[in-house]
Formats: sequence, C-alpha cells, structure tokens
Amino acid sequence: MAVAVAVAVSGRRWSWIMEPWPAGDDGGDDDGEVRMVERRVGRPPRIDRAMIARAAGEIGIDQVSLRSVADRLGVSVPGLYHYVRGRDDLLQLAAEQSAATIALPADRGQHWALWLLESADILRRRFVESPALLAQFMSGAFGLDQMVDVLEAVIAALVGKGFGAREAFEAYVLVTQGAMGAAVGEIRRRQIDETNHPIALEYQRVFAQRDPSDLAHLRAMLADGPPPESRPDDQLTTVLAGIAARRGDDWRDVVAQLHQRSRG
Repeated sequence: MAVAVAVAVSGRRWSWIMEPWPAGDDGGDDDGEVRMVERRVGRPPRIDRAMIARAAGEIGIDQVSLRSVADRLGVSVPGLYHYVRGRDDLLQLAAEQSAATIALPADRGQHWALWLLESADILRRRFVESPALLAQFMSGAFGLDQMVDVLEAVIAALVGKGFGAREAFEAYVLVTQGAMGAAVGEIRRRQIDETNHPIALEYQRVFAQRDPSDLAHLRAMLADGPPPESRPDDQLTTVLAGIAARRGDDWRDVVAQLHQRSRG
C-alpha cells in the first residue's frame, strides 16, 4: 500500500492529508484516486480486528461499509486494510457479529418438533430482516469457530428430547436449510409486492409469448386463480413431519401439534 503524504497545519487539532484510495472500494469509480481526508493530529487510534468486528456489528451487516467503520473508529479507510482484506472480509465480520446475537428458543418442555420449528422461525425472521446475513450463510462464510457452540447447544437440547447426537445434528441442518429456503421465498414475495406487479401477470405475459398449446397444465391451474403460495410454517411442517417419520414417531401427531401452534 502506498504511503500517505501529509502536511499538518500547525496550531490546529485537525489536519488535511492526502491518501491513496483503494480502487473500487465503497463505490469509488477511479483507480488509484487520491483524496483529501480529514484526520485528527497526533497519535492514531489503536485498533485491531476485534474492534473492527464490533464496529461492523453495531452498524449492521445491511448498512456496513469500509467508510462507515472507519468513521466510527476514527481512522482512515486505507488504515483498515492493515486488519481486513476488503469489503468481503468486513461483511463476514459483520455477519459473524450478527449471527452471534441469534438465540436458540428456550426449552419449556415442548415437543421436539415445536422446539425445532421455533428455532427455524427465529432464523427465518432474522434472514428476512437481513438479506445480507442470509447471503453470508448461503455462501458458507461462517467457519466452525462461529458454529460449534451453537451446534453443541442444539445437540444437547435435542438429546434431552430423545435424539441421538448425530440424529440431532442432521435434524438441525434440515430445519436450518428449510428456514433459509422459506426466507428466500418471503424476500422474493416482498420484492414482487414492492413492484406492484403480481406474479400472475408475469405468467400471463409469458403465456402470451408462447404457442397457446404450450404449458397446458400451468394455464389450467392459473385459470382457477393465482399460483398457490406456501406459507413458511407449511414448508417447515413438511420437513419436521419427514424427520418424525424417519425417527419412527407418529408424523400425524407432529403435524397436528404444529398446526395447533400456527392457529394459536
């Protein structure tokens, strides 16, 4: 990294310095651009990767940027590059901070399926609130260092409800994937609603471009109304009923309990 050139104005608490700006970061269009940066005169603040992670978590993964973290910590953007590799690395730190605040449901003696549904619902809601966090999960950005404590707590809770350790691990992976899928669907529906362009109209647009004999089943289905929408609870109920069947539990009882919860 190039060394910043600075000329301090004597007698002032702040000075203006010229620093090379990393190309392509935070929306910069110019490669090798040099910008004037206002910086406090005197010894620079002491920072480390943990401080950067906390600042990124406080700002929030959906709003965090190199500039916002630098401003919060009182340093320059180029100065952050001593501790983070770039925007993707910063997003991962913010995601780890955000994920650390996701709590597991309390064990109130509820049925294992209800506990897992509550776990999935907590994840789904957080992912819908923070699409950037969902993207980090889907990209596999989280290492085992951030996951093992949660996995241990999940396995312990389910072992207490009659699961084996491996069985508990597999069940949690399934409901986590279900929560991610449900969140993706909900985010897409919100985006469609914001455009005020119902999906049924999109189908009609496609139908108009195709031969009338094409897509007969889809046309017949949509003649009776808009395409069916699967609610998140319905998707996760299907997953949990499958887990129950594989364990040898009465899946009908599981479905009945889950439906009773959704009605309540």
